[in-house]
Amino acid sequence: MIDFYALGLYLRNWLLIIACFFRTRLMSNFAKDMEILALRSQLSRPKISPATIALIKRIHRENLLLSPEKIHEQLVNLGISDAPAPNTIAKYIPKSPKTPNGKQILSWKTFLHNHRKNIWAMDFFVVPTLYFKMLYVLVIISHDRRKIEHFAVTSNPSSAWVAQQIREATPYGATPEYLIHDNDTIFTSSYFKQFLNNTNIKSKKTGYHCPWQNGICERVIGTLRRELLYHIIPFNQRHLESLLSEYINKYYNPARTHQGIECQIPVPSIEWPVSSAADTVLVSEPILGGLYHNYKKLAA
Repeated sequence: MIDFYALGLYLRNWLLIIACFFRTRLMSNFAKDMEILALRSQLSRPKISPATIALIKRIHRENLLLSPEKIHEQLVNLGISDAPAPNTIAKYIPKSPKTPNGKQILSWKTFLHNHRKNIWAMDFFVVPTLYFKMLYVLVIISHDRRKIEHFAVTSNPSSAWVAQQIREATPYGATPEYLIHDNDTIFTSSYFKQFLNNTNIKSKKTGYHCPWQNGICERVIGTLRRELLYHIIPFNQRHLESLLSEYINKYYNPARTHQGIECQIPVPSIEWPVSSAADTVLVSEPILGGLYHNYKKLAA
């Protein structure tokens, strides 16, 4: 006959043994976890004080161009013993665009070099008039000869307007294979993307905060400012169009030399016969009221 009382005591003892085993095991794991956390807290970087954070933000606010590395060096030079590492400083200042690495620059330069005969680039720049009206100038330039293929002025740019300017720049269907532009919403709209697809032009957007990728167009915009717009203030849109037309069509394209194309001019001219300075007779054509001159050689 089974003694249920004895069996119950037997099972109760075994359950107590099993419970004690798992309890000991869990407590052991918990103790180990606590030791690991304590060790990590000792090995981790110490927390920086609010005063240090405030100092970092002040230096950054007063020197927006300083990188975290430079801020760290400033703190060290000031004799601050607990100066945080640059990576820690970077957590407390707004993120700045990363400088492209050598591989990225080489890849982009290789693309520009291999396809320069089939690349156009475009961009906008703003010109204020004498009466403080803002006008937007679109410039389209070819990479091969540095020739300004087209320009246009408007006070209200749009994707449809830019598409029309590209049509006018390619009246006989001689479109480029690639068109470099930035991430302006006018250039990245669905309407403009569809237009480029229909004309078999491949859009090449530059990276964000990477104007160096559209350097040729950025340079020509700087040239237009330095050589024209810093000397003459346009009265209105019609006046600005007249100034740009005279400068580009009479000087920049047919007369101005460029180091990027071995000191040649964008629109090739006739090859003048070689002569010494004493035997050379030049005839000058004033441009923009004498701001520049285009020279032609007379036969001796």
